[in-house]
Amino acid sequence: MPRSRVGAPTTKPNRNLVLLTLVLLDLLTVCTHAKAGFAVLTVPQGVSLTSNAPARQLTVSWSGGAATSFDIIILRTEFNETVFYETISVTANPGSGLRQWNWTSVEPLECTSLSVRIRSRDGQATSQWSKAAILPGKDLPTNEAFAIYPQELILPVGTNITYCCIVPEGKTFREIMYGANNVSATRLSRRTYATTLVNLEPSVPPGANVVCRLKQPIEEATQLAGTVMFVGYAPLLSDFTCETQDLTTAVCRWNERRHTNLYGKRQTRYFVNNRSCAGINPLSKWKEWQAGEWEGNWTLLAVNPLGQYNLTDSAELSHRVCPVAPVGLSAVAHAFNATVLWQWKYDGYSSLALVCEVELTTQDNDKVKSNFSGVGLRSVALSGLHADEMYKIQVRCGAQQNFWKWGSWSKLFTFRTKRYVPDAPDVWMRMNKDYTGQVFWKPLTRRQSHGQITGYEVTFWNPEENPQHTEILSPDTHTVSVNLTQMASFSNDHAVIASVVAKNIEWESQPASVVRRLREEEPLAVSRVVYTDHGFPLFWPSNVSTADCSYVVEWHNDSCTYNCPVEWVKVAAGSTNVSIESDHFWPGVRYNFTLYGCPSDSSELLHRWQGYAQELVPSSSVPLSSRQEGSNVVLTWGEIPLRDRKGFILGYNVYINNGSQLTLLANLPDQAARNYKVKGLSDDSYKFTVKAYTSAGEDTGTTVSIELEPYSDGLIFEILASLSIVTLLLIIVTFFCYKKRQWVKEALYPDIPEPKLPNDWSRTQRPLDVKPSPHSMVHVVGKQEWDSSKEALVVIPEEDEDDEGQGMGDEPLDTDEPTSLRYYNQVIDERPIRPRFPDSSDSSASSLDSANTDVTYTGIQTSGSSLVFQLDPQGYSEAQQPHPDQPVSCGDGGGGYRPQMQPKDASDDTGLASPEPFLEPQASSAGGYKPQSSWQLDSPAEDGERCSLAPSLGSPTSVASTQFLLPDGDQSEEEKRQQPSSAATWFTNLLSSSKP
Repeated sequence: MPRSRVGAPTTKPNRNLVLLTLVLLDLLTVCTHAKAGFAVLTVPQGVSLTSNAPARQLTVSWSGGAATSFDIIILRTEFNETVFYETISVTANPGSGLRQWNWTSVEPLECTSLSVRIRSRDGQATSQWSKAAILPGKDLPTNEAFAIYPQELILPVGTNITYCCIVPEGKTFREIMYGANNVSATRLSRRTYATTLVNLEPSVPPGANVVCRLKQPIEEATQLAGTVMFVGYAPLLSDFTCETQDLTTAVCRWNERRHTNLYGKRQTRYFVNNRSCAGINPLSKWKEWQAGEWEGNWTLLAVNPLGQYNLTDSAELSHRVCPVAPVGLSAVAHAFNATVLWQWKYDGYSSLALVCEVELTTQDNDKVKSNFSGVGLRSVALSGLHADEMYKIQVRCGAQQNFWKWGSWSKLFTFRTKRYVPDAPDVWMRMNKDYTGQVFWKPLTRRQSHGQITGYEVTFWNPEENPQHTEILSPDTHTVSVNLTQMASFSNDHAVIASVVAKNIEWESQPASVVRRLREEEPLAVSRVVYTDHGFPLFWPSNVSTADCSYVVEWHNDSCTYNCPVEWVKVAAGSTNVSIESDHFWPGVRYNFTLYGCPSDSSELLHRWQGYAQELVPSSSVPLSSRQEGSNVVLTWGEIPLRDRKGFILGYNVYINNGSQLTLLANLPDQAARNYKVKGLSDDSYKFTVKAYTSAGEDTGTTVSIELEPYSDGLIFEILASLSIVTLLLIIVTFFCYKKRQWVKEALYPDIPEPKLPNDWSRTQRPLDVKPSPHSMVHVVGKQEWDSSKEALVVIPEEDEDDEGQGMGDEPLDTDEPTSLRYYNQVIDERPIRPRFPDSSDSSASSLDSANTDVTYTGIQTSGSSLVFQLDPQGYSEAQQPHPDQPVSCGDGGGGYRPQMQPKDASDDTGLASPEPFLEPQASSAGGYKPQSSWQLDSPAEDGERCSLAPSLGSPTSVASTQFLLPDGDQSEEEKRQQPSSAATWFTNLLSSSKP
C-alpha cells in the first residue's frame, strides 16, 4: 500500500508560545462578549482527565459553571491539531457537583498527548476557556521506547482499527506493515505515526502481525516494533440435544455453526448446567460432552472474548435412547442364504425392544437394506443370496418404542456363500452358406456359474442315425464349428442336435440343446429398421404355424461373411415384437437381424431386417469413369464396398467441378443409379465429381477429368440431315406453287391492263400546260442555288381553259388559284449510253430530291392538265419564271419519262431534234438510274402527238409527267428486242403460262 512520510521538524515547538496563544484567545472572547452586551458566564474549574487505554476511552470531569451546555475542544498537544470540538449537555452530580463526560478516541490514547479545554455556553453567550488539561502520551521526550499501540487486540470480523507507531528519538520512520502488506501512515506528532485498518477479515490461527519499521543503514541490525491482532467471531451454536446410550448417563451434542477463528486461550469455552465441558475438540464442528447422570434439563453456554451464546434442552430418558453399535458380528453361510449374529456392549439391551437395520453389500457394490425387530435382538436370517459370492454386512439399531434415532453402524463384516450347480447355458446354432454350422453359447456370469467354470462339454448327434460326437472345451471357448453334411442328409430333412454342458469345480449343469434341420431356405425380402433410444424395434406378424413356439432373433455384422460372431435373444411364445439392445452396436456398422420360429424343434426362418445403430457419411467414394458420346459425357460409377458405406446409400449427387466450386448438375435419389449423361457440352476440358450420400451426409466424392474432342461423324450426320430437310421443304413448296400457280400469280403478280388510246396523238410538240386540281398542288417551301444542268419544276401562271381543255387566255395570273408547273419532256435517244462514271452517285444527285429544294406534295390526281419541265440553260437562280413560248421537241427517237437519265457524249447526240442543248457539259457526264424507259414512240408524227396530248386516264402516269409509264400493246418487235431482259422474268413467264 502507498505510505505517507512526513519529515521531522527541525526545531522543537515552544510550549510558552502555545500557552500565550490560548490566553489571547480567552481575552478576545471576553472582549467580544462585553461588546455584545452579554453577561460573562462562569468558567469551568478543576478539569481532570481519566483514561481507559484498552477501550480508548477518555473521561473528562469538571466543576463550576451554571450553564448546562459546554463547548469541549480536544487537541493533539504537540501539533495543536483539533481532534474533537462540539457543544455538549452535561448535568452536575447533585451530591458532588461534578460533571463528567466520556469520549472514545479513534486512535489509541498512548499515541500522543491530548489537551482538553471546556467553556460554558448559554445560547450565544460563552465563558472563557478553562485551563487546558493534558493527558500525556507515550511520545514524550522522557519516554524513548520504540513501540506500537494498541497491543494484543481481539477484534470481530469487519471492524476498523487504528494503530500508531512511536519511533525512538533520533530515528526515522519507514513504514507500517499489516501482514505482508504495506499500509499508508499519517503523522500525529513529532515521533508518532498512525494507520487505520478497515473491514478486517478473519485472522489465521497464530494471529495477524502489525509491524513498524525504521529507516536504517544496511550494516545495522533491523529494528522492529510490532503486535499481534486476532480477528474472529463470537460463538454461534445450534442443535443442542442430550440422549442416553447405556440407559443411565447422558451424552449432550451440539453444532458449532460458525468457526470463531480464535485459538488457544482466546478460544470458546463451553458450560453445561454451569459445569465446564473439558476435552472438547476445538476444530470439530460437532461437539460432544458426557454427563454422569440423566438430569432431564440442560443449559449450554458458550463464551469467548468477543461474546457468548446459550441453548437449552429437556427430555425424558426413555424418549432419548440411542443404542450403541453392535459388536462381534459373525455369519453362518449357505449357497443361497446366511444367518448373521452380533453382541451388545451393555446388558440392559437384553430387555430393550429394538429395531435393527441390516445393510448387505454385494460383490458388485449393490446395497440392500432390511429391517428386523425384537427384544434384545442379536441375530437375523438373510435369504435371496447367490452361490459362491462375497458379501459385506453392517448393522445398526434403535428403540422400537418412542423411537428417537438410529444408533451407530457396526463395523463391516465379510462372508462368502457356498458353490452350487451351474445354470444351463444359452445355446444357438447358425448354418453358413456352405452348410457348415457354428454352435454358440453365451458365457455364464458369476451368478449363473455358481462357482468358477472349469470347462464345457459339447455333444453332436443325429436323432435318426444317432451317431454322437463329443468335444471338451476350455472355459474361455464359447463356439465350435461342425460340418452338418457329414452328420445328416439334406434329402431326408434330417436334423442335427447340439447340447452343451457347463462344469464348475464341484458340479455340472443340465445340458442345453439346440436343433437345426438341413433344408433349403428361400431368401426373404429384407426390411430396414431404424435404431432408437431403446435399441432396434423389431415387429413381425403372428404366424399360425409358430403361434405356440418361442422365437430366436439373431444378429451379426453384415460385413462379415464367414464364421461371424453372432448374438441372439430368445423371445417368449405369442410375442410379435422385441427391442434389441446390446453394448456391441457400433456407429457406421450395418447389422443383419434374422427371426427364427420354434428354435427347439425346426428353427423356421421367418423374417430378416437390416439397420445401423448410427449412420455416418461413407468412408470411401465410388469408382468413377467417363466417356464421350458426341457432345455428351457419360459418367459411370460402381458401388461403395459395404464396409465403407457406413449407412444406407440414399442416392448420388453429380457436380461439375470448376476448381474451387462445385455446381450441382443432378441429384439421383435412386440408389441403384450407376450412370449419368451430361448433354450439350462444347469442346473443352471438364471435371466432374460424384458423391454418394446417406442420411448423415455426402462422402468426399470422386473426381474425373475429360477433354471433349470434335465429333466429326455426328457433325456430318447433322449437316446431311439438315440438307435433306431443306431439300424436302423446297420440293414441297415447288410442288405446291406449281399446282397453285394460277392463285400464286393472281396473288403475287397479277396482269397489268394494256393502255387504251382512243384519241389521235399526232400533234405537234409544244409545252403541255397542266392545271392541277385544287387538291394536287406542289408547294415550293424552300429554294437553293439551282444547277442549270438539271431538269426543274418551274411555276407557270394559270391560263384559262375551255370545257374541252383547249383554250388558253392571256388574262393575268389569278393569285387565288394555285400556280401550275410546266414540265418539258426531254426526248432521249435510245441508243446505248456509256456512262463516264461507274457508279450512280452523280445521277442520283441529279434527281429532284437532291436539288436541295424542299417540295411538299399535297396530292396528285389524274387530270387533263400537265406539269411541264423547262430546261433553263442559265440555271434556276437566274430565271425563276418559266418560258411558255419556247417549244420543246420530242426528238427523232421515241421515249418516255426519263428523269435522272445518263446523257450520251456530245459526239453521239446527232439524232436530237431539239434546237437547244438540254444538258450542260458537266451534267452530261452524270450517270444514274433509268426508270420507265423501256418503250419508244412509233413515229415522229406519233411523237408529236404524244408530246402534246394529255395522258389517258386508262394508263398509269408519273406524278410529274403526262407520259405513259407502260408501253402500248402494239410496240414494234424491234423495240421489244431492244428491251433489257432479266433472270427474274423466269418467274413471270412461269406465271404467264397460265393464260388461256
